[in-house]
Amino acid sequence: MRMPSPRILPFVVAILGMTQAKGALAQDAAAGQRVFNQCRACHTIEQGGRNGIGPNLHGVVGRRAASVEGFRYSAPMRAKGEQGWTWTEENLRPYLHNPREVVPGTTMAFPGLRSDQQVNDVIAYLAQESR
Repeated sequence: MRMPSPRILPFVVAILGMTQAKGALAQDAAAGQRVFNQCRACHTIEQGGRNGIGPNLHGVVGRRAASVEGFRYSAPMRAKGEQGWTWTEENLRPYLHNPREVVPGTTMAFPGLRSDQQVNDVIAYLAQESR
């Protein structure tokens, strides 16, 4: 068996490292439920749950922004909804990192999650609870 050139070894190690890093950011709904505990001060997630300071988030993944009946949204969030903006993974990810950057003028006080892993996990939890 012929051994690969030693010059290739750093590339193989780098590729394996990227594969492992990608796996490390896999979504984990159980971990996301723990991350969501930060959100519970303002949001409920149970089907038919009440609105709090923030709207109930059951079914949020795939839902149009600012569409929960009976909740009083900020004008910027209502504008997002009127534009047809929906809570997809692609929209949730930057919003969960920095809500005020995505929706300037939002009344949501939460500053955002810094960890990509926490964002991935909470998105998995929200998706699981959106069924």
